[in-house]
Amino acid sequence: MTEEYKSANKDHFPYHNLLHTQNVVTHAFEIASHYELTEKEIAALHIAAWFHDIGHLYTSPSDHEEKSVEIMKAFMNEHHGAADLTEEIADIIRGTILKNEPVSILQQIIRDADSYHFGTKAFKKNNKLVKAEYEIRGLSTITADWETNTVESLQAHKFYTDYCIEILSSGKEKNLEKALKKMNKKNNYKTTNNIILKDMGNNDGLNKPSGFITKGIQTSLKLTSENHLRLSDMADSKANILISVNAIIISVILSVLIRKIEVEKHLTIPTFIFLAFSVITIILSIIATRPKVTEGSFTREDVLHKKTNLLFFGNFYKKSLEEYTWAMSTMLRDSDYLYGAMVEDIYYLGVVLGRKYKLLRIAYSLFMVGIIVSVIAFSIAIFAHKSDAPVIITTGGSPF
Repeated sequence: MTEEYKSANKDHFPYHNLLHTQNVVTHAFEIASHYELTEKEIAALHIAAWFHDIGHLYTSPSDHEEKSVEIMKAFMNEHHGAADLTEEIADIIRGTILKNEPVSILQQIIRDADSYHFGTKAFKKNNKLVKAEYEIRGLSTITADWETNTVESLQAHKFYTDYCIEILSSGKEKNLEKALKKMNKKNNYKTTNNIILKDMGNNDGLNKPSGFITKGIQTSLKLTSENHLRLSDMADSKANILISVNAIIISVILSVLIRKIEVEKHLTIPTFIFLAFSVITIILSIIATRPKVTEGSFTREDVLHKKTNLLFFGNFYKKSLEEYTWAMSTMLRDSDYLYGAMVEDIYYLGVVLGRKYKLLRIAYSLFMVGIIVSVIAFSIAIFAHKSDAPVIITTGGSPF
């Protein structure tokens, strides 16, 4: 098999050559060593790694996996390979097809071995080689906007094995950041928001490329959303404090003061003033934290016309899982819809926060005023009662 790579035109395959195959074999063994595989599984993985890209030598990139399987089967028949092992190897090779999700651990290993460089410093060099190869093979439609294509590939890519996730994820993030900078530099875009970009040297608006979103925008949206949620938690905590404190006050008033005013009639008005302020404060606190009930449903037409925000549970909790999965798949394919929904979510979080904090400010102000007024009322009532008490004058121990 190595002879086939050696006999192929090396200039025609700058990337999908013997060196790449050897690297995949090496990485496959490296990843496999962290898992408990049988000898048969290791053998199948080994053969699959050697054959997974040989189809590139004979057909287009879109069909190379099946061609690789065909060549592998011919090799196994020639060397009297077991039929069950041959089929297992074929399944492993098909695990490298990008549109397929790897199912078995062997498919996950070869998928990660094949894209191992996504998380290493070798990515830049290999990416240039892939571009050069596609240009040589007449795939100019893919290489026309290679920088954007690179960013989208890195964003769509994921590692499947725990081993690669642990050691390569940070490296892939760095490669993505570099790719984004390169794409931005080439297109001369200045980011203003997630929907429209403007060239600062031109007053005309420029629509952003499909699927484009910078790391900075992602971070900004994430932090803004987290800050809003943190402020909402703080508002709920403040409301809970008011509810708890005033509930205790009302409990004391009803259990102690109400009985006392049967004897101390002058404490009636101050007591009810204190009670009224506490009740109003609790009501305002409850209104501030009371959840709003929404319809919890949407139609497919709403999704297709981007009229519903699928990121808020209140818009979908009555729908079936199948309907929601379809809707989310539609949204995730449209970056304008997705990031527009995130902006909308942040906006309405802000609206809710504004209402919460407005009601809480009123509640805290009433609570403060209520305490002051009640203390003054109690003081006046007590001093007035003392001044109204009859004065008893005694002489020699006998009252007159």
